[in-house]
Amino acid sequence: MGLTWKATLLPLLWGSAALPLEAQFDFTLGGRPVQIHSFASQGFAYSNQNNYLTMKTSRGTFDMTDVGVNVSIQLTDKLRIGAQAYDRDFGSLGQWHPQLDWAVADYRFKDWFGIRGGVVKTVFGLENDTQDVDALHTFALLPQSVYPTDLRDSLLRHRGGDVYGDIPLKRLGALAYTAYAGLRQDGLYGGYPYLLSGSGGHLTSYGGLQVGGDLRWTTPLRGLLLGASHAGADVSGTGSWTLAFPGYDPFVIPYEEHSKRDWTHQFYGQYTTGNWRLASEYRRYWRDQVTFSEMWEVTTDVRGWYASASYRVSKRLELGAYYSRWVVSWVNTMPGLIPAADQSSPDRHLYDKVVTARFDLNTHWNLKLEGHFMDGYGGTWAYPSGFYTADNAQGLKPRTNLLLIRTGWSF
Repeated sequence: MGLTWKATLLPLLWGSAALPLEAQFDFTLGGRPVQIHSFASQGFAYSNQNNYLTMKTSRGTFDMTDVGVNVSIQLTDKLRIGAQAYDRDFGSLGQWHPQLDWAVADYRFKDWFGIRGGVVKTVFGLENDTQDVDALHTFALLPQSVYPTDLRDSLLRHRGGDVYGDIPLKRLGALAYTAYAGLRQDGLYGGYPYLLSGSGGHLTSYGGLQVGGDLRWTTPLRGLLLGASHAGADVSGTGSWTLAFPGYDPFVIPYEEHSKRDWTHQFYGQYTTGNWRLASEYRRYWRDQVTFSEMWEVTTDVRGWYASASYRVSKRLELGAYYSRWVVSWVNTMPGLIPAADQSSPDRHLYDKVVTARFDLNTHWNLKLEGHFMDGYGGTWAYPSGFYTADNAQGLKPRTNLLLIRTGWSF
């Protein structure tokens, strides 16, 4: 049924991209213009062996769809409000459970000071607050090392408030700052709940307080941007766990986990000149989590970085490439449960070489052809990395080649 629905609806969306849709949604409210935008994308993924991102990529799949719509209005010269709804179905991720991506009231007192509150997109690194809008990116998938598709919710938004502003430094360029605090509430159809479900876990809630900030410097060198972000969190999860032992009926026990320490650092840079865009980011995530009422403690250290380049060949064609590197290590309080291994082991890393061609068919419609050449499959037990043992019953192979074809529509 899902494939039939997509086969019927999506060609209509792609074909309608050639129409002047903005005119249909131009209207004013109280003399103020209302802006309505939407986007949708459909992908096809095929891998030579391992299944990726919970999709059946080893046999080819169209199960890679997302849609979003947002509306905003400038109520006064300083006050703007808006909201966005988002939905996706990537294999077992999303499963057509809609989310409120953001719903914000933003008041700008001065250029150097503003506040916004509600469900706020988290400013973190170069792409975090725009990662869901496929039309803004050269690549069909952002680097998994820094922007993991299966962990989209983890830093995407917070329910709280920001203070932000831009500070000119005259000959030294300009600084933009954001500081925030709020509640993080992860969806229950993301990579972490899916990882736990493979061994009997069932989360009914996951989230907690999150505070942090972002500082970015537009340097005097034209086109060069440098920045750093930090987030600290107090995350808790509740649910149940099904235990099964040979010769006995399965039984269910309560499950609880909470943070002892949880933080993320990110450093980034971007340089644009002419038709070139160069970017690189580094992220380190430290997670010290206690589970089963403090019976078991797991400390996870996840580090990732990427370097990317893209070049606009013409109005209709852009080429890009990136190298992404992700490694994980962990320590737990049950020695011997997980065998020791170094980062050269395929279950401790994921290295990804990527090449992309983006075709802008018109101002609203793009098509991306992308190849991934992956080494390793990451921490399938300790922390999600895109590969899951539940989707690879025959065992994971150390190397994976993946073809992605993704088309997107926006207005």
